[in-house]
Amino acid sequence: MARRIGKVLTGLLAVSLPAVLLGPFLVPVPPLKGTRSAAALADADSQFVRIHGLDVHVKTAGQGEPALVLLHGFGASLYSWQAVMQPLGQLGQVIAYDRTGFGLSERPLSWQGQSPYSATAQIDLLVGLLDHYRIRQAVLVGNSAGGTLAVQAALAHPERVKALILVDAAIYSGGGASAWLGPLLRTPQMRHLGPLLVRQLQTRGPELVRLAWHDPSRLSPETLALYEKPLQVDNWDKALWEFTAASRPSGLAPRLRALTLPVLVITGDDDRIVPTQESLRLAGELPNAELQVISQAGHVPHEEQPGAFLQAVRAFWSKINP
Repeated sequence: MARRIGKVLTGLLAVSLPAVLLGPFLVPVPPLKGTRSAAALADADSQFVRIHGLDVHVKTAGQGEPALVLLHGFGASLYSWQAVMQPLGQLGQVIAYDRTGFGLSERPLSWQGQSPYSATAQIDLLVGLLDHYRIRQAVLVGNSAGGTLAVQAALAHPERVKALILVDAAIYSGGGASAWLGPLLRTPQMRHLGPLLVRQLQTRGPELVRLAWHDPSRLSPETLALYEKPLQVDNWDKALWEFTAASRPSGLAPRLRALTLPVLVITGDDDRIVPTQESLRLAGELPNAELQVISQAGHVPHEEQPGAFLQAVRAFWSKINP
C-alpha cells in the first residue's frame, strides 16, 4: 500500500511540478507606464552624490558637526523630513537622503556579490555618505525602518555615531522576511511576479499614509503627492521587490544593551504601525535613553507635529552638546 501511495504521489508531483515552476512566468507583468528618470523628477535643491557606485539623492541644510543624518522609513523618502529639515539646520549640518530602493536614489537591478538592498549594504552606504561629506561623527535620526538602520549602524560603527534619535523605530517587529521565506522571494518565479505585487502601492499607498497619521484629515494633497512621487521613477517596482527579497529580521532586541550612547526615543501617542507601547519598551531597555511621547501624533510625528518634534530634539541636543 505504501509503495502504491508513493507511486501516486510521484506521479502527481511529475504532473504538477512543471505548473508550479512555469506557471508564474505565464502571468503577464506589463511594463510600467509614464515613469521617468530620477533626474527628471529632482528638485532644484536636489543633489546626486556617487557612493559605492550608486547615485544617491541627497538634500542638505546647515553646517558644522556633529551632523544630523535623517533616515526615512519604508515606503517613504527624504521628503518625509521637509517640515523639520531647515529648522534642524540651525543645530548643525543636516543630511537627508533616499535609502537604496526608495525616493530618487539609483535602483540597481543587477550586481555581483552582496545585494545593494541588504542591511549590510545599507549600513555601508550610510558610512560612505559620512565619508563623502567628511563627517567624523553624526547623530542619526531614524524613523520606523530608518530607526532600524540607525541602530544597526551604531552597533557596527560606534565610533561614527555620537547619538541616536529614534522616531517610532521598528526594532521589535517587522524588519524583513523570515529565514524560510527569504529564499522563496528570491526565486526567478517570484522575481517575475514580485513587481506586480508591490504595484499595489499605487492604489493602497494613500491608505497606508493615512494610517500613519493620527489625524489623516490634516494630510494635504501636496504631502500625498510627495509620497507618490517615487512611484513615478523608472523601475521602482522591480527595485522595491529586490529590497523586499533582501530583507531579513533585524534581531536587534537582544543587542540593545550594547548601545550605551545617548538615545532620544520619540513616539506619537497614537502610532498604529509601530505601536506606541513598543517605543516605550525601547526607551526602557536602552541603557542611556530618554523618552518623548508626542500627543496627537501617529507614526510620523516629525510630519504631523513638527513643532513638538523640534522642541524635543532641541532639548536633547542641548544635553549632548553642552
